[in-house]
Amino acid sequence: MKLKMMYSFLNSDINVIEKKLEETIKSDSFLLKQASMHTLQAGGKRIRPIFVLLAGKFGHYDIETMKDVAVALELIHMASLVHDDVIDDADLRRGQPTVKSKWDNQIAMYTGDFVFALSLELMSNIKDPAAHKILANTIVEVTIGEIQQIKDKYRFNQNFRDYFRRIKRKTALLIAASCQLGAIAAGASESVHKNLYRFGYYVGMSFQITDDILDFTASEAELGKPAGSDLLQGNITAPVLYAMENEKIREEIIKVNENTQPDQISEIITLIKQSGAIEKSIALSDLYLDKALAVLEELPTNKAKKTLRDIAKYIGRRKF
Repeated sequence: MKLKMMYSFLNSDINVIEKKLEETIKSDSFLLKQASMHTLQAGGKRIRPIFVLLAGKFGHYDIETMKDVAVALELIHMASLVHDDVIDDADLRRGQPTVKSKWDNQIAMYTGDFVFALSLELMSNIKDPAAHKILANTIVEVTIGEIQQIKDKYRFNQNFRDYFRRIKRKTALLIAASCQLGAIAAGASESVHKNLYRFGYYVGMSFQITDDILDFTASEAELGKPAGSDLLQGNITAPVLYAMENEKIREEIIKVNENTQPDQISEIITLIKQSGAIEKSIALSDLYLDKALAVLEELPTNKAKKTLRDIAKYIGRRKF
């Protein structure tokens, strides 16, 4: 089943979210509006807003309240991607030129700041102080994670603890916050929103590990960027860590730097695929996915719960 079919009963509300996204990024500055709209139109799965809406179904669901949280979380995600592309010197995102590529680094940084500020403005409509504390703590952790990723580039002696800590901050925490904040905005009980946080965290870990696998197994057309981009940028992921358990492969991997040529990366990708690292990484992703599904069993039974289960299985085992 395709991802969009799993939450088709939310289609009218998702349309509200899309319209709100477009309305929110309007600006008196033509350039800011243009750059922000470019980022929005690049697409994306809108996983975070969908999780916000589904989590809201465990409380008193009101799309007028939910849309502010859903759009705010998506804007934070968008802003982080714009900044990431500057840090990574990336020319492509989802097959489209990045803001920094289409304009320049300065425009990209201020566009990211602008989009981020808009998200905070929207969240001010949510009156629960707990929601703001959760969001603030999440943003702090995400920022620390970005700094750590810069420090970890081409550091080939790192271990899985380093990797888990980094992807927790890079991806899992924002997905966890999306689940928890959606429930809080809908007035769900504390036990429900805390379990939804745990669910989102485990799904987020599985999601990022799968992303890291796809960097080696998917095509450039599917990825929207060249295969092996993470390794070329110095990001050490689960498949690389597993592959480096083989000393001969490790010797080749540690030679990688920003000047490594595409044909050399292609050879290393082949070695990683032949090492069994992909299969081990899939098993690791499945471990987190199973934890997410176990947490779901502690939640009240409704349509949203089944949909969360279906989405979790999809994003943990997707092919691109």
